Amino acid sequence: MTPPTTHPQRTVRVGDIAVAVQEYGEGEPLLIVNGTTQSLGFWAEPAPVLASRHRVVTYDLRGMGGSERGSGDISVASLASDALGLLEALDIERAHVLGYSLGSAIAQELALAAPERVASLVLYCTWARTDGFQRAVITGLAHPWRTGDLEAALGALGIAFSPQLLDSPQFGELVEQLLPLFPSTEQQVRTTVEQWDADMAHDTLDRLGGITTPTLVIAGEQDLLTPPWHGRQVAESIPGAKLHLFTGPGSSHALGVERAEEFLPLVQDFLAEHPLS
Repeated sequence: MTPPTTHPQRTVRVGDIAVAVQEYGEGEPLLIVNGTTQSLGFWAEPAPVLASRHRVVTYDLRGMGGSERGSGDISVASLASDALGLLEALDIERAHVLGYSLGSAIAQELALAAPERVASLVLYCTWARTDGFQRAVITGLAHPWRTGDLEAALGALGIAFSPQLLDSPQFGELVEQLLPLFPSTEQQVRTTVEQWDADMAHDTLDRLGGITTPTLVIAGEQDLLTPPWHGRQVAESIPGAKLHLFTGPGSSHALGVERAEEFLPLVQDFLAEHPLS
C-alpha cells in the first residue's frame, strides 16, 4: 500500500480568524472535529490510518492550538459555523464528519444546519443534553481551568482513561507524549473554560430527529464523561442511526486511543458504506 501523503500544517482564513489545519492522504474528505482541550496533534497517529482511504482534515478549534480566538461567544453552534466555514475555505462541497466529545456535539449542529454538506456522521463519545451526572463531572473538570491550576486540570483529565490504563506502566509514557498537545497559554486556558461551558449548554435532543445523514454512534461502557446511556439516547433519536458500544477494559472516553485497533477499522468500514457519490 502506498503511504498516505501528509501535507504540512498551515493556516486557513475562516471568517475573522486564522485556523490551523493539517491534512493527510487523498480521496473523499473526512473532517475530524476535536474534543475539549484538544489540539490537532491528538490525531497524528490515527489520521494517517484513516488517510489510507480518505483526505483527512484535522484542525484546531478557535482559540486552541494554532488557531486564533477571534471575537464573539464560543458555543457549540458557533463552532459548527466555524466548521462549515472551514469546509467552504477548503472548497469541500461534502464531507464525512467524525466528531469526538465536544466535536461530536459540533458535528450534530453542523449536520442540522447544513445537511447537504455532511455525507455521513461518526459521533464518538457523544450526548444530546447534559444530565445531572454529566453536569457534576463537567463542573469538577472545569474548575481548575477557571482557577488556572494546570497541574490539577490535567490530573483530573485522567478520568477520560480506563482504570486499567491509569494503573499500567504505559500510562506515564502516554502522558509524556500528550502533555505538549494540551492548552498551555493563558488564551488557550481561557478558551478551554469556554469549551467546558459550551459542553454544559449543549442541547440538541429535541432536534436530532431532523438529522437524515447516515450516522454511527460510538459509545464506551467505561466512559464517565459521556456515559453510554447518552450514546444510546443519541442513536435512538437520529433516524436509522447505528450504535456500537465498546465494553470491557479500555472502553473509556479515550477508547479511540485505548482500543484503536478496533475503533479505526470500525470507522473505515462505516464510511465505506456511505460514499459521497
